[in-house]
Amino acid sequence: MDATALIQAIQTLNTEDAFRPRLDAQQWRTFAQYLTRHELRSGDLLVRQGDHDRTLYFLGQGTLQVFVTGAPPGASRIGLLRPGSIVGEPGLFGDVPRMANVEAMGSVVVFALRLQRFEELAQRVPTVALEVLRGAGTVMAWRMRANLTQQLPSA
Repeated sequence: MDATALIQAIQTLNTEDAFRPRLDAQQWRTFAQYLTRHELRSGDLLVRQGDHDRTLYFLGQGTLQVFVTGAPPGASRIGLLRPGSIVGEPGLFGDVPRMANVEAMGSVVVFALRLQRFEELAQRVPTVALEVLRGAGTVMAWRMRANLTQQLPSA
C-alpha cells in the first residue's frame, strides 16, 4: 500500500472524528513524504498505555482496537479504528503518557509521523504543518468530548 491509498482512505472516512485537513493534491503528496510505512500483525501493539511517544499514526489498512488496562469490566474497550483514522494525536501536541493501548486486529498498515519529521515539515512547508495540526486538534477535540461523555480516556 502506498500513500495514495492512505490519502484516499483519509478523504473517504465518514466518522465524526475523521482527520480533515484542508490540503490540495500537491500538499497531500508533500505531506506523504514525511510519513514512514509500518506493517503490524494481529495482536501487535502500536501504542502502549503509559509510554511516552511523540508519534501520530495514520491507519492505512486493517483495523485497530483501542483499549485501556485497569478499567472496570466492560469499560476497557474504547473503540475500533478503520482505515483513514488517526491515532496518537495527543503525542503530537505534548510529551504526555499514552492513555490507552492500540492493538492490531489482523494485518494492519500504518503510516507514522514522528515528531522530528513533523518539525522538519513545519520548517519546510509551514502551511501544510499547520493544517495537519488543525486536523489532529479537531480529532482530539471530538474524541475528548466523546470520552468525557462516556468517561473514557483517549489514545
